Amino acid sequence: MIFGNRKAALKLYNAINHSNYQNPEDLEITTIEGAIYMGVKNDLSFLIDSVMNLYEAQSTRNPNMPLRGLIYFARVYQGYVEKRELDLYSGSRIKIPLPRYIVFYNGSEEEPDRREYRLSDAFEKKQDSYCLECVATVLNINAGHNRQLMEDCSLLWQYASFVSKVRRYLEMYPEDLEGAVDRAVEECIAEGILADFLKKERGEVKDVILTEYNAERHIKNEKKLSYEEGVEKGIEKGLERGIRAFITEKEEEEAGKTIIIEKLQKHFMLDREKAEYYYEKFSKKM
Repeated sequence: MIFGNRKAALKLYNAINHSNYQNPEDLEITTIEGAIYMGVKNDLSFLIDSVMNLYEAQSTRNPNMPLRGLIYFARVYQGYVEKRELDLYSGSRIKIPLPRYIVFYNGSEEEPDRREYRLSDAFEKKQDSYCLECVATVLNINAGHNRQLMEDCSLLWQYASFVSKVRRYLEMYPEDLEGAVDRAVEECIAEGILADFLKKERGEVKDVILTEYNAERHIKNEKKLSYEEGVEKGIEKGLERGIRAFITEKEEEEAGKTIIIEKLQKHFMLDREKAEYYYEKFSKKM
């Protein structure tokens, strides 16, 4: 939303590439929006000076970005060819823009200022060269990282600051998510951070943040529940193995049912009903 207009996108491009383009009309937005096929959507893509730029924002470390980038670029180039009515079957070579893929990372995990993920790293078979490659350059935009870039593009710094404040307030007020976002927005407006944008788009920004935050929280909760269930099942299996071995040992010692059940209660801290259940389940005399 912030960089979806030509003027803002151009400022970001200049900051990343140390260029000085001045005319926003030279920039053509090519962002994929509302795509149905495979859910393919991207944050921002645009064409300028024969360079096809694909920009993505990520709050989690994701080594699969090159594969996603490959899919994005294929769709963007398809649109490029169709819009210009280029003939893929022509006997003469078609010229296409140079691809450049940047991922802006603002998650909570430690990351270097810059790193590269390559599609070829994911190939199951390795060789000296590949017919297909896609490189995602990840730039850390958290506080203290890529300072020159943040100085050169104030809007990017403001975006990162806003996200940081939102994250902080959501952690402080987990039971009042709407109030947390409102506090972050108010603080940013007071400090002149994305002030005009937030005043104008406050409602939509709030909806986007809460929708994404709730989705992420749901996924985390599901993972936590799955882990806890796995631990519980593992403990239960371990307990049952121990009880089975205990019953077998006592039966080899020719202990009777009543004694074994009493010892199960004592050694495994079971109630009478549970001890009888395990005896009936594992006893070789039943």
